[in-house]
Amino acid sequence: MAMSSRLGGGSSGGSGRTRVGRYELGRTLGEGSFAKVKFARNVETNENVAIKILDKEKVLKHKMIGQIKREISTMKLIRHPNVIRMYEVMASKTKIYIVMEFVTGGELFDKIATKGRLKEDEARKYFQQLINAVDYCHSRGVYHRDLKPENLLLDANGVLKVSDFGLSALPQQVREDGLLHTTCGTPNYVAPEVINNKGYDGAKADLWSCGVILFVLMAGYLPFEESNLMALYKKIFKAEFSCPPWFSTSAKKLIKKILDPNPSTRITIAEVLENDWFKKGYQPPVFQQEDASLDDVNAIFNESTDSPNLVVERREERSTTPVTMNAFELISKSQGLDLGSLFEKQMGLVKRETRFTSKCPANEIISKIEQASVPLGFDVKKNNYKLKLHGEKTGRKGHLSIATEIFEVAPSLHMVELRKAGGDTLEFHKFYKNLATGLKDIVWQSGDEVKDEEMNSGMLL
Repeated sequence: MAMSSRLGGGSSGGSGRTRVGRYELGRTLGEGSFAKVKFARNVETNENVAIKILDKEKVLKHKMIGQIKREISTMKLIRHPNVIRMYEVMASKTKIYIVMEFVTGGELFDKIATKGRLKEDEARKYFQQLINAVDYCHSRGVYHRDLKPENLLLDANGVLKVSDFGLSALPQQVREDGLLHTTCGTPNYVAPEVINNKGYDGAKADLWSCGVILFVLMAGYLPFEESNLMALYKKIFKAEFSCPPWFSTSAKKLIKKILDPNPSTRITIAEVLENDWFKKGYQPPVFQQEDASLDDVNAIFNESTDSPNLVVERREERSTTPVTMNAFELISKSQGLDLGSLFEKQMGLVKRETRFTSKCPANEIISKIEQASVPLGFDVKKNNYKLKLHGEKTGRKGHLSIATEIFEVAPSLHMVELRKAGGDTLEFHKFYKNLATGLKDIVWQSGDEVKDEEMNSGMLL
């Protein structure tokens, strides 16, 4: 796993890094309203991990302590070859750190983005692994509630790993009727009863999402797709979709049984496991249930702020140059090293992050982004070679906020990454299209111009 000791690390001088316990934190891999995920390295074993960082204040504010403790405790005990492993849990006075397995194979859907749809046998293999993971976690009382492409990762051997089980859709509550009541998830993958907000069975809702994922693997596009949200919901409520002609008859039948808008007549996971199409070439997962301790989980939820188990974030002095990105990380972030394109090619919708390269000095890039963002109604906060852009207007999912970071790829080449930190993904895409117009002068282009179709490609996954 420790393929590169400096993956996600600081500049070559080692400054600007943060230590938490025995882990050295690196670059941000993703962020949302409740948590941030950072790359990290265990300095004792040199092993690469991912650390999910939760804000204690937000957790307390939303009365989520009990739920998070339950979820973390369960996930700590789960050992399954198709579920991202949770190693340990730590806390400081203000944050909770969940140390997880870091996998290097990227997202499953990157395969489709680069090579197109999968053949039925290959799609079935991944679907079998997905159902194995989901079924196992359900048997332990954990529901994902937000199964979508960015949560489906591949390890170095191409084995599917589901991430964010039990931690994805916070906050969540089960009421007296035994049903979940928070609408969450990516609209295209969400079951109709979740959108309806009348309460839903987590297992049945997860299976619907698995059905959408299977469709996309085999078709190369979404079964339900509309630019207007209400039109999208109408299609989902009626399960209005059609399978392409290359789907086999038995695959079509199974998908129609899974994408049944009525949860009471929808096929169950137990029935999927007995389905002839599903069983073809099926190999049940082989694994041993190891003993796992919950001491660290109990310790971090100790009410005492003077708990000896608290860790401290030790920040070394700030770097005065952008973070250096090494070759391994560059390859892992860039499909085919096509650094010239302003947008990564994806499957027709928008991703939550995008990046471009520039031959301009880092200071010039920062001032250009600031100049282009302010007229678009964004407040800009600078912190060395990182920017936080915060939208002044309230959007569909609250204020849009964007994190921007600049990395040095070579002495005369920088890579700029923009990530949606809050708000709506489609609004992020619109903002970026507008921002790109103001950044034309600084973007390094591989040809005379970046084609319009390249600029407009991306995917809401």
